[in-house]
Amino acid sequence: MNKQQIFDVIVGHAKEVLPELESHDFKFEDALKDLGANSIDRSEIVMMTLESIELNIPLIEIAKAENMGQLATLLQEKF
Repeated sequence: MNKQQIFDVIVGHAKEVLPELESHDFKFEDALKDLGANSIDRSEIVMMTLESIELNIPLIEIAKAENMGQLATLLQEKF
């Protein structure tokens, strides 16, 4: 799975958890926090993404991601 595919999965879950973002044009530089996701929302989006791409890694390994692009990159590296 490549970075763009993982990013698309993250976007899909972000829209599911935060329906108000349905029409948002997501970019790699977007930070979920800046888009209005609280810590529980962000955790849910990450967990849903990990489940969707069937990746089992400790959350601490991806905690340093500052935006959605960095998250996709970190997950792709672990894939």
